[in-house]
Amino acid sequence: MPSSAQILQYFISGATVGSTYGLAALGFTMIYNTTEIINLAQGEFVMLGGMLAVFVLRWASVPLPVAVVTAVLAVTAIGVLIDRLTIRPVRNQSVITLIIITIGISILLRGGTMLLFGKDTFSLPSFSGGTPLLFAGTAILPQTLWVMSITALTLAAMKLFFDRTIMGKAMLACSFDASAASLMGINVATMVTLSFALSALVGALGGVILAPITLTAYDVGILLGLKGFAACILGGLGNPFGAVAGGVLLGVLESLAAGLLSSGYKDAVAFIILLLLLFVRPSGLFGKKGAQRV
Repeated sequence: MPSSAQILQYFISGATVGSTYGLAALGFTMIYNTTEIINLAQGEFVMLGGMLAVFVLRWASVPLPVAVVTAVLAVTAIGVLIDRLTIRPVRNQSVITLIIITIGISILLRGGTMLLFGKDTFSLPSFSGGTPLLFAGTAILPQTLWVMSITALTLAAMKLFFDRTIMGKAMLACSFDASAASLMGINVATMVTLSFALSALVGALGGVILAPITLTAYDVGILLGLKGFAACILGGLGNPFGAVAGGVLLGVLESLAAGLLSSGYKDAVAFIILLLLLFVRPSGLFGKKGAQRV
């Protein structure tokens, strides 16, 4: 029987990884709210954040904060280019067609990263050292505190953006009714581009804060994207705060399954939960039962 300290350790480890799932899920939500597209390249934004931070740090020999900021800005720019070059020219096509395009983008980004950086696994230095902090019989890595703090700050910043800024309110208007928003003078195309930029930004943030803990490679985006999508469904598709909560919950359940049962069940948990939830409550734990999006 595991001790209470072990259970707490599982919760902390799960919440750490789950925070990254939540950021990926937040990216899914922002694009879905504006376009109704499920961006299946979201996991590649997470991967690119970690990979670019590693290589900026190695090649440019810059301080770690500069490498992290550069990587996040570069991935944000990639998100804008993806919308301008691949989504905007065919925006009048069906949603299914646009989703298939995002699959192609995912394959392209993953393949390009493999050709540029190889198939090796890379690590990013911890933001403030690797000496664990002891709390209630558990060991907490300093990077864990960074992960949780940055996730919380990102969520708070998004809340302020949507509640207090004109651009944020314009994006919300597009999420409710793009046609009506257009009639009110809102440039819907610009809002879509902004949603891709913000989606890439939060995905890259997830990648750079997680890389010091779990390492990174060209192919990590596939699983992170799928788990981010599962977290998005768990929290309620279209609900940004439910998406982050769903990610943390998913990470904790994975960690408990790996610790209490077997590590072989860890990756299966996300998809078992996803299937069960789709049968029992398709709107997600924090979503509304109706067809409305928030």
